[in-house]
Amino acid sequence: MSSFVHLHVHSEYSLLESTLGVKKIVALAASMGMPAVAITDRNNLFGAVEFFSEAKAKGIVPILGCEVNVLMDGAMSERSGKRGGDLAHLVLLVENAQGYRNLCQLLSDAYLKGFYYKPRLDWQALETYAEGLIALSGCFHGLVGKPILQGQEARAKAAVERLSAIYPGRFYLELQRNGRPGQEKVIRELVKLSRQCGVPMVATNDCHYATREGSSAQEVLMCIESGKTLDDFDHDQMPSEDFYFRSPEEMAREFEDIPEAITNTLAIAERCRFEFDFKTYHFPKFDVPEGKSLEVVLREEAARGLEALLPRLPAARVDTPEKVAQYRERLAIELEVICSMGFAGYFLIVSDFIRYAKSRGIPVGPGRGSAAGSLVAYALDITALDPLPYQLLFERFLNPERISMPDVDIDFCIRGRAEVIAYVAEKYGSVSQIITFGKMKAKAVVRDVARVLNFSYLDADKIAKLIPNTLNITLDEALKQEPKLKALVKSDPKVERLLDLAIELEGISRHASTHAAGVVISDKNLSELAPLYKGSNDDLVTQYDMKAVEKIGLIKFDFLGLKTLTLLSDTLKLIVKEGGAAIDLDQIPLDDAAVYHILCQGDALGIFQLESSGMRELIVKLAPSVFEDL
Repeated sequence: MSSFVHLHVHSEYSLLESTLGVKKIVALAASMGMPAVAITDRNNLFGAVEFFSEAKAKGIVPILGCEVNVLMDGAMSERSGKRGGDLAHLVLLVENAQGYRNLCQLLSDAYLKGFYYKPRLDWQALETYAEGLIALSGCFHGLVGKPILQGQEARAKAAVERLSAIYPGRFYLELQRNGRPGQEKVIRELVKLSRQCGVPMVATNDCHYATREGSSAQEVLMCIESGKTLDDFDHDQMPSEDFYFRSPEEMAREFEDIPEAITNTLAIAERCRFEFDFKTYHFPKFDVPEGKSLEVVLREEAARGLEALLPRLPAARVDTPEKVAQYRERLAIELEVICSMGFAGYFLIVSDFIRYAKSRGIPVGPGRGSAAGSLVAYALDITALDPLPYQLLFERFLNPERISMPDVDIDFCIRGRAEVIAYVAEKYGSVSQIITFGKMKAKAVVRDVARVLNFSYLDADKIAKLIPNTLNITLDEALKQEPKLKALVKSDPKVERLLDLAIELEGISRHASTHAAGVVISDKNLSELAPLYKGSNDDLVTQYDMKAVEKIGLIKFDFLGLKTLTLLSDTLKLIVKEGGAAIDLDQIPLDDAAVYHILCQGDALGIFQLESSGMRELIVKLAPSVFEDL
């Protein structure tokens, strides 16, 4: 087993600051025999759930951490200074469940309360949320290293004493030897402070890429982030090729004069034993009458809804007692599955906000996806489609043998979506939208790297256009599929270098944005379960993406804003305004021959999910004549 583990590692989620994917970090740690490894991305836990799962699968202990910005003086509520005040870094590692909750709260506060040019914390925040966290003093730009570099040794000592008090027995002076000028001076002072203040030391390497050779791609990535070319790159940002995932042997050689800095990495790793709970669902609280359970209320409302529906169904569906019995039996079976899986509250909440939307005149879609196979959803007014005549399977929606959250995609008029979300937030409290990450895909990464390498726009465009327009195509696949691209790479060393660098950067996260539809609602304060983030429109957003929020048990709802519904609503109002009859979309007959005639001609522009060229071509070939064909 290795005698060293990396405790200061930036993954691709330190957006445009690292070329290390989460899987790569875990694979490197495993190949070097490390029992554990940390990720410490800049001001976020974006990759925490993915990293935890990957490390666990490979038998590596995952250490969750973060490198945060801390105001050296002043409060994070203050808005002063060109870049939000004099900031320094601090590395925080999660020791246990309380530490995870505190780090989530700190990061949420950094964005929601302290954001000014950058997310920021102050000393008071560190003191308030310190329990369960291990702190490392950081790099050159840390709370201790920065004053040392500025010749302010007394200020550095004061920072050490204060941090030691905030994190008693959990604060370490961080030593790095990765080629920065003046590093030995800082280390000498840190060793002195260690002896004076009784604070242990630990060695890290501030890793940003996998191997020494990866420094070139790292420089290109940093140029993409700053908008500069390689000719303008400021090498002081990363002055050597040593910010890579060094082996334990290399780290031991670097710190053979301070061996305890190496062994302390294992001591810290032994203390960090946080485990995510992937088995508990955090359902929002739905209030029911005293003495009744969620399950009882769901059964009552579903039964009431079905009895109200039966008289309105086409006579042929319910013209015998046997046919009516089929509906009641199907409802009973579905309710048994829903209640046994613990999802009664989910259905009641969805039904509640859909009814709110309809009461406010906000158009709501009839339902789509696997939820259309649920008679309970139909009875609760969640969908407007009877699943029995179309033989739609409830098991595709919910299956006790394959436990997963129900997934109901709900379409709202684009103008009313925000009002529905506001209603949910007011009624259920802990509500947030969900983050999503834009990746560096084939064409885009070629254009980005070409600009950094000073290619002209025309030349970059010419190369990018040689990449086939295939969904999710990779550069390796493009080189196999397009002979002209392959020939250009062979004939021009500059293009070859461009493609080599682009391949190295392809697929990593480029930016964060807000998911178009996903919303999470929780029974607890969301920042206790996941760190929060400030979206580009000041949206409240989880720092975990859609897959991660589901994995930690947060309940996701998809609120889709659909322009088609807005258009239909406006059209119906216009018809009435012009003297026409009011039309109920749910009562439109599904056997109108004229409609199928138009569709068979491929005239489906503006029809949701049928308007793409591929779908229109398919409709012409299939020639639908009944709704089941569609």
